[in-house]
Amino acid sequence: MMIIADQITAKNRANLDTFSGLATKTYTGFEKLVELNLAAVRALMTESFKYTQSLLAAKDTQQFIALQSALMAPMAEKATAYGRHVYGIVVEASSEFTKTYESKAAEGQKAFAAAMDKMVKNAPAGTESALAVIKSAMVSSQSALETAQTAARNALVMAENNLAAATEQALNTAAVVGVKA
Repeated sequence: MMIIADQITAKNRANLDTFSGLATKTYTGFEKLVELNLAAVRALMTESFKYTQSLLAAKDTQQFIALQSALMAPMAEKATAYGRHVYGIVVEASSEFTKTYESKAAEGQKAFAAAMDKMVKNAPAGTESALAVIKSAMVSSQSALETAQTAARNALVMAENNLAAATEQALNTAAVVGVKA
């Protein structure tokens, strides 16, 4: 009985350590987002005042329109850079969760397989066919889980590639609009 209590205590301690690590990673990601937002607001305020001063210094309508048009491309680039930073922070934080999930899932699969093996060894005579069906179902479910994980990873890579392509297209469009203006 003492061995089981020790195992439960050890497992709870390991789970608490895992949770603590994930909580720390989440907080670190949150700190990075706050720092990024503070820097973005500081830069936006500074640039807004400079831009307003340059608009007020415009001597005629053409210069005023030219100043406004010249603002579009840099704003699009800055918004895109901000989005990339946010995306990078989120991916960094979520990758830690993914790693933890995958390692815990692998541990669970190993523990379940060990329990199945133990059950097969201790099974009464005549239950071999039922155990074979259970074992086959277990192998099939593990295969399905691995296939789903692979599909999720592929979908994430495809989404990242699509986001990168859309970002590049937006930057190119903003640059063309800025040149035309």
